[in-house]
Amino acid sequence: MNKLSRRQLLDGSIGIGAFLLTAAAVRAEDPMHGAMDMSSHMDMSPTMGMVPDNPAPAMDQPLIEPEVRRSVNGTLSTTLRAGYAYRQIGGIRLYVRGYEGGSPGPTLRMKPGDTLRIKLINDLPPNRDWLPADISRPHQFNNTNFHFHGSHASPSGIADNVMRSMAPGHAYDIEIKLPEDHTRGTYWYHPHHHGSADIQMSSGMVGAVVIEGDFADVPEIASARERLLVLTQVVHDAHGMVEDFETLFPETSTRFLAINGQRRPMIEMRPGEVQRWRILNAAYQDDMLLDLEKHDLHAVAYDGIQLGAMQPLKQLLIAPGQRADLLVQAGSAGTYALNAAPYDQGHPSPVGPLARVVVSGAPMDMKLPRELPPPPLHTIKDSEITNRRTVTFSATAPEADAAGHWQDIRLLHRWQEVQSQPHRSTGQARRGRGVDDRQHA
Repeated sequence: MNKLSRRQLLDGSIGIGAFLLTAAAVRAEDPMHGAMDMSSHMDMSPTMGMVPDNPAPAMDQPLIEPEVRRSVNGTLSTTLRAGYAYRQIGGIRLYVRGYEGGSPGPTLRMKPGDTLRIKLINDLPPNRDWLPADISRPHQFNNTNFHFHGSHASPSGIADNVMRSMAPGHAYDIEIKLPEDHTRGTYWYHPHHHGSADIQMSSGMVGAVVIEGDFADVPEIASARERLLVLTQVVHDAHGMVEDFETLFPETSTRFLAINGQRRPMIEMRPGEVQRWRILNAAYQDDMLLDLEKHDLHAVAYDGIQLGAMQPLKQLLIAPGQRADLLVQAGSAGTYALNAAPYDQGHPSPVGPLARVVVSGAPMDMKLPRELPPPPLHTIKDSEITNRRTVTFSATAPEADAAGHWQDIRLLHRWQEVQSQPHRSTGQARRGRGVDDRQHA
């Protein structure tokens, strides 16, 4: 057997390589071989094999109210899952945090004296950042907890305790006992974990709580159709997500407004009909000035506390976290706009359409109440005040750097992206604003 020298081996390898390259070239030119070449026919696009979505139209669909979960025999026992989910809203596909795969979460209906038992499952992914030295900075956006906003209940232990920390990948028991004399009305729940609450609430982690029985003895209200309207500001980044504070700031970052997770839904009424609207402003930062075209609004309760008399309003100013219970009597047949009107809250509040009220069908003979029962809590009199204090608020720096220097941060990111990716068009914005957004037009 003859041994090959190193030189002969190298020469032979080069020859074999040249032969293979030549064969490949001939094969590529040969139509018979070309028919077998899969590379020219393979679809490697991200849409290959995708089942097409059939989302609902972006706007003008009937108002959908959240699922209702009620107490039974004095107890409301349920689970509540916090996690990411895809959502179609206003023609945009988002991937955001929420309760039970949607937003708002289920409506919890209880009575005074009931006990609320929740197993909260934090199905969000692990945090990818460490606890910062300065915990006033936004951090660890997937830690959460549960706050029953407005409840007259214990804030300790596993009750309405906003100091609890519920980490991803675990389940937690919550038990809140309502006193027998708890006020009846409209409340809500949301995360209250320091460092992550704003991110989670702006994603849609909100839901309503109704303590039943208010105005049960007022026939004009008891017979009215009840609707829940959860108002939110829709924000998202270029990927349809909410993952940093730069997505929430500046104050004009709102893409559009929504009710019950719908953009400009339709609220159907009949001429003369009276409806009770439980309105919750679950927006993460802004006031809204509500205006219903050619209709008055009649307030009967604020923040779960009944009023002693109806308050007729041309417009309703509602702050974040606030609730207002309104009676609305439909006028003649037609379509009327429910809008967020311009309002100066130190900076312009978000404006735009909230819903369309469509009045049609046979008229209804319904009346507004002439009087309301006395409020459950009496106004504190000046004679009851025993001491006075003066509190002065101040700030040394914004909570998040993006809040105070959002323009600088955004421009810095843009500059870094252009420097590191010279092939990218300089007109490609990092945040990706919607072309149909009135706020950004």
